[in-house]
Amino acid sequence: MPMLFASTELAARVERAEVRLLVDCARSIEQRRPAADVVRIPCAGGVAVHAGPDSPFNKLAGLGFDGTPSAAELEQLEREFDARATPVRAEVATLAAPGVFAVLAGRGYALVGFENVSGRILSRSERFDAIPGVVVKRGGSADLDAWLDTVVTGFAHPDAQGTPSDESFPRDVMERDIGDMLRVDGFDCFLAHRDGALAGGASYRECDGLVQMCGAATLPAHRRNGVQTALLQARLRAAAADGCDLALVTTQPGSKSHENVQRQGFELLYARAVLVRSPRPAKAAVRAPRLPNDRRSG
Repeated sequence: MPMLFASTELAARVERAEVRLLVDCARSIEQRRPAADVVRIPCAGGVAVHAGPDSPFNKLAGLGFDGTPSAAELEQLEREFDARATPVRAEVATLAAPGVFAVLAGRGYALVGFENVSGRILSRSERFDAIPGVVVKRGGSADLDAWLDTVVTGFAHPDAQGTPSDESFPRDVMERDIGDMLRVDGFDCFLAHRDGALAGGASYRECDGLVQMCGAATLPAHRRNGVQTALLQARLRAAAADGCDLALVTTQPGSKSHENVQRQGFELLYARAVLVRSPRPAKAAVRAPRLPNDRRSG
């Protein structure tokens, strides 16, 4: 299998797909829940999205491949997030323009962690060995509720291997927002059964020849039995058959998910630094001090 070189051009392609995914998820939430407080703000080629309180889609993505954000651009989105008492979470590729990090640090963004972006070239001729006892099928509309319950339950019990994520979300928020995500064009879900029992789920989104693998989780009772490997292989086969040339996945450094994708031929392309700016309270109006009676004019 040919090796991937993590050029800035490849990173820009990946980050554009990430921006498009974020925007499309925000649009899906607006359409399905018109009362949701959704904000989309372009910023130097990237985008900032607020999709409601505690949403996993509240973030700033894609910076550093179309110039460095100006102070005015950042001030605009920071005001919107401050008004909603929401931190600005900037996920910035290490292949982005170096000036981005200096600008964010100067505005009070603090580094809280990293995530790895890995990629793999796809081929229609590739074959995989079956995982004993595990069967994966592509889901339809009738499977969405079972898929959602399985994936959210798996997320609620994270694997302890590797660097832990700095994020956690209430179950009802995960069910709501992931459910909205699945309605975005290009998404497909997959379900894995082990010895006849529902054991795990995963999804992907196709976008301009890329397939973004996401939403993968295994129920705790079925872990370490090849379920994630089977879900990975099924999605790789399906994406190659659909004409995609590159598969992408984002994982926590050193996690079991990172180990699984590396075993299936994924190569680390680059990391994203995660920088967070805490919300600022609204500024109170400044009133002129009252002078003592004997010093007032008039």
